[in-house]
Amino acid sequence: MAQAPHDMQADLGTLVAPEPDERPDLWPWTAVRGDDGVLRIAGVPLTDIARDFATPVFILDRADLRARAQVWAHAMAEEFWDGYGMNGGDAFYAGKAFLCADVIRTVMEAGMGIDTASLGELTLALRAGAPPSSVGLHGNNKLDAEIELALSAGNGEGIERIFIDSLGEVDQVGAIASRLGCVARVMIRVKTGVHAGGNEYISTGHEDQKFGVGAFDGQLDAVVNAIEAHPNLELRGLHSHIGSQIASTQGFVEAAGIVCDLLAKIKANIGRDLPEIDLGGGLGIAYTGKDPMPIPPIEAVRAIASVIREKCAALGVAIPRVSVEPGRSVVGPTTVTLYRVGAVKDAILGDDTKRRRYVAIDGGMADNIRPALYQAHYTATLANRRSQASLVRSRVVGKHCESGDVVVWDVDLPDDVRAGDLLVVPVTGAYGYSMASNYNMLTKPGVVAVEDGQAQWIMRPQTIDDLLALDVCL
Repeated sequence: MAQAPHDMQADLGTLVAPEPDERPDLWPWTAVRGDDGVLRIAGVPLTDIARDFATPVFILDRADLRARAQVWAHAMAEEFWDGYGMNGGDAFYAGKAFLCADVIRTVMEAGMGIDTASLGELTLALRAGAPPSSVGLHGNNKLDAEIELALSAGNGEGIERIFIDSLGEVDQVGAIASRLGCVARVMIRVKTGVHAGGNEYISTGHEDQKFGVGAFDGQLDAVVNAIEAHPNLELRGLHSHIGSQIASTQGFVEAAGIVCDLLAKIKANIGRDLPEIDLGGGLGIAYTGKDPMPIPPIEAVRAIASVIREKCAALGVAIPRVSVEPGRSVVGPTTVTLYRVGAVKDAILGDDTKRRRYVAIDGGMADNIRPALYQAHYTATLANRRSQASLVRSRVVGKHCESGDVVVWDVDLPDDVRAGDLLVVPVTGAYGYSMASNYNMLTKPGVVAVEDGQAQWIMRPQTIDDLLALDVCL
């Protein structure tokens, strides 16, 4: 067991990365450290990944992803089972968290649909084999090309869910549906006024933000009436998404109750029940050992089902079919990022008794922008060996020309960390690859899927030639 840090700052406490058996929620379910000190995922030593593939690299545990998707799909099917007086429930994977063909097929096989928010995401979902009936399209400023693809998918069958985000979008979607000779099935994204989320940038249910239609200022009435008046639009229901990285069920319950109230209001206006509601995603996960254990999906789903059942009965509206859109909680813990250590140096903090070690890796903010963008906290640990050295308060930094190029703000690492060691950062499946960039012309890492002792690329790493191929002057 490593000794206590000799330079610990008292206000931060111990920041040792938990082992997989100590906080399994931070790691893929198959993660384990072997007797040789090497971390393994799905039976594959991470040292083998570094040798046979590359670093930096994202490593995704496919069996873990499949299981987490099944948990959500089964929770929705169980809690909204018609035998309980409900009308069915669905889980749609929020593709913005991380999307590739292998992930799409894995979560679809587990019973989830796919939510998209761009032409690229929608095209990928359809080409990867997602049936249009299991695909949705979001966006506060949809392109005509996105809507055209959504309505023409499946030989004109069209996707099942287009989320209307403004009054102007009613005319846009309606005009394209009219030109294509089809009826667009739409839901309205509403701002419920519920404030939730781990950061203001990812809190999306309040009034002063770009997403959705105001529920209480006359905007919703105008959008409902416009949809009802258009012959090429079918109003299917309401959508609410209150934010991301939410740590309790309270916000979800409050938003669900408000959406039920709106269903009753719309029924009084148009004379019929709306058959569907979607309550978005946003259930939080843990990133470090200091974070609380996350809420199990079944607990969140059960709380939502209870309030919907009670509210609909009290309001005299039919219980709708209910869907949710988890992303981070499905893919986040399934994936780790493996880096190789380069430069290691110390900074003196005020006097000679306190210092911070800077451990530089071969990736950085281009493959994980969340610490720089949201001040998000991660942890890291040695992947290639155990160490009995004393611990040093360390900052894991990248190789970009930015002082804010931080991957882990503070973690206690062994004093003998050296160039060539492998560091692994867990819980990088959500928004790591999908928000990655080519800043400083670094190439994007690839993604390796591991399962049953085997490893394979599912997203190959970029090369310098890939980057330069876009430069028309070369």
